[in-house]
Amino acid sequence: MAADSVLKVLFELEGVFIHPSSEEGGSEQDSLISGCLRIVDKDADLLVEYRPLEDSDPSNMLCAGKDSSSVMEWDQCSGEKLLETQQSYETEWDMINAVSFKRRSVTNGEGSLNHSSERSRWAFSFSLSDLRCIRVKEQGWSFLLLQLSESCRSPPALHFHQGGSRDFLESLGRFAVISQAAGEEVCLMVSSPNRALSQSFENLLDENNFGLVNKFRNDPYVTTLGGFSKVTNYIFDAFRGTEEQHQRPPEEVADLLGEVIPGLEINQQEEPGFEVITRMDLGVRPTVSRRDPVSSEEWSRHQDAEGRMINVPLLKQIIFKGGLCHAKRKEAWKFLLGYFPWESTVEERKVLHRAKTDEYFRMKLQWKSVSEPQERRNSKLRDYRSLIEKDVNRTDRTNRFYEGLDNPGLVLLHDILMTYCMYDFDLGYVQGMSDLLSPVLYVMENEVDAFWCFVSFMDQMHQNFEEQMQGMKTQLIQLSTLLRLLDLSFWNYLEAQDSGYLYFCFRWLLIRFKRELSFQDVLRLWEVMWTGLPCQNFHLLLCCAILDSEKQKIMEENYGFNEILKHINELSMKLDIEEVLQKAEGIGLQIKSCKDLPATISSILGWDPPAPPPAPPPAPLPALRTPQRGAACSSPLSRDSSAQNGCSPAFIS
Repeated sequence: MAADSVLKVLFELEGVFIHPSSEEGGSEQDSLISGCLRIVDKDADLLVEYRPLEDSDPSNMLCAGKDSSSVMEWDQCSGEKLLETQQSYETEWDMINAVSFKRRSVTNGEGSLNHSSERSRWAFSFSLSDLRCIRVKEQGWSFLLLQLSESCRSPPALHFHQGGSRDFLESLGRFAVISQAAGEEVCLMVSSPNRALSQSFENLLDENNFGLVNKFRNDPYVTTLGGFSKVTNYIFDAFRGTEEQHQRPPEEVADLLGEVIPGLEINQQEEPGFEVITRMDLGVRPTVSRRDPVSSEEWSRHQDAEGRMINVPLLKQIIFKGGLCHAKRKEAWKFLLGYFPWESTVEERKVLHRAKTDEYFRMKLQWKSVSEPQERRNSKLRDYRSLIEKDVNRTDRTNRFYEGLDNPGLVLLHDILMTYCMYDFDLGYVQGMSDLLSPVLYVMENEVDAFWCFVSFMDQMHQNFEEQMQGMKTQLIQLSTLLRLLDLSFWNYLEAQDSGYLYFCFRWLLIRFKRELSFQDVLRLWEVMWTGLPCQNFHLLLCCAILDSEKQKIMEENYGFNEILKHINELSMKLDIEEVLQKAEGIGLQIKSCKDLPATISSILGWDPPAPPPAPPPAPLPALRTPQRGAACSSPLSRDSSAQNGCSPAFIS
C-alpha cells in the first residue's frame, strides 16, 4: 500500500484574480474570478496551484453598469432592476448622473451549481520544473503571464489587484533560479529548481535591475504601502552589508534612516525637554473588558425629540468599549468625525448638508471643467490625477464595493480624491490617502458625505502626509518613549538590533493599521479611536499592545534586524482587534495609575501632570517699629522720603 502523500504549503496568497473575459475574448467586462495561489511541496515535487474561491451567495454578485458616474446612494436592491436616480438635492447638479447596478441573472435555482462549475474550471496546477518564463506587466496593477514548457498548456494570466506579485516571485526565487531575460526588462527566465538562498529572488531587487533603493529614497510612501517591511529588509541589507563586516554605530543608522525617510532626523541626544526614562515599577496591569456594539435602539436613546445627541460622554464611552453596529455607522461616523455637531438638530443638519453639497460640487466643478490643453500646462494637476488613478485601481479591489471593472465605487473614490486636491491645494494627493478614504466611502455610500468625513479625518492625519513627514517623525519618537517606559529591557533589545527607532511600525502609523487588519476590523478600530478615549494618541498604545504580545517570541528566538522586520510584516491580517484593543486600554490604565509619571508621558497621552502639593501658608508679616525720627520720616514705607531724609524702616525680627 502506497504511503500517504505529504503536502507542505510553502506560500499562500488569496485575492489573486483571473479575468475570464480577457482569456476568452468575452464582452462581459466586469467578470472576475478570485482565488488562492499557492506553492506546495508534495512528495518532494514543487507545485504551483491556483484554486478559485467559492462565493457564499453567487446570486448576490453585483455588476457595475456602464452608466457609472460620480454620485451614488448605494442601495443593493433585489432583482435585475436598475437603481433609481438618487432623489436628493444632489440631483440638482445636472452634470452628475445616477450610478446604476444590476445583478447577474440566475435561473431556476441553478445558479449555485453552474457558478461552482464555472469557477472550478479555472483551477490549475503545474510542476515548478515546467515553468520556463514569467512576464511581468502593469495595467494599474501587476499581472503575471506564466509560460510553461512546450508539453504543458500555459495557465491564464494572474492579476494581483491587491498586490502580492513580488511576494509570489520572491517565494519562487527560493526554489528556482530567476534571471532577467537579455534585452527584455519585463521577462524573467526560470531555470531548474535550486534551493540555495544565494540564488534567490533577492538578486532581482538590486539597484541594477529594479532600482528599489533609489525608488524608496525618492518616494517612501509608494514603497511603504507596497510592503514597507519586506522592501526595507532588502534595502537595509544593501546599506548594512553582511553581519560579519560590521555593526553600524547608532549615529550611522540614524543617518541611513534619515536618507530613506526624508525628514526623519533621529536625534542621538535626548529630545530637548524630555526626561531620561529609566526603569519604573508600573504595578499590575488592570484587566479590562469589552462589550457588544452599540445597537440602533441604544443609539436612539441618546437622541432627543429634535434629533440632538444627549449624554454624549456616555455615548462615546460605550462606543469606545464596543464600537457600533454597522446599521448606525453611516449616521454615527458623521458625529464622531465632526462633520455634524453633536448638539445639532435634524433640521440644522439638513441645512448644513445642503450648504456642504453646494460647496463640494463647486470644488468638483473646478477640476471637471479643466480642458485637456489646460491640463497639459498644469503639471501639478496631471501628477495628482496620475497618482490617484494608479492608486484607485489597486485599493481594496477584493471588497465587493470596489471589485470588478468599471465599478462606480472606483469612480467615486477617484472623484473625491481629485476634489480634495481642490480643497487642499498645498497637500494635494499623496499615496496612502486612498486607503483612508476607502472605508469612509464604503460606510457613507454617498459622495458628499464621504468627502466631508474624509476632510475631517485628514485634519487628524494631515501631518503624516506632509513633505517633511514631521508627523511621522514625532510619532516614532513618542512610540519609542512609551515603549521605553513600558519595557526597558525589550527596548534595549531592539536598540541592540538597530531597531530602536521602530521604523517597522511606519505603515501602522501612516495609515492607521489599514493594511494590518481585515476591512471590517478597520471599521471597528477607527470608530473606537475617533471617540478620543481614553487618551490622546491611543493609536500609540495600540502599537505598544501589539509589540507587547510579540516581544517574547522576538527575544526568545533572538531575532535580528531582518527577522524582526519579517516577523512584524507577517502579522498583517493575523491580529485579533478585540484583544489588541483590550490590551491597549489596560496599558493606558496601567500607565495612568503610575506614581511620579514622567511629564513626557503625560504630554504624549494628553494627561495633565499631577498638581504640585499646595504651598505652605505664608508667614505673617512682621510688625513695623515706630520710627525714632517721626517728624523727618512721615511715611516709613516711602522710598523717596526715606532716601531724602536718610532714614529707613526697621523691622522687628
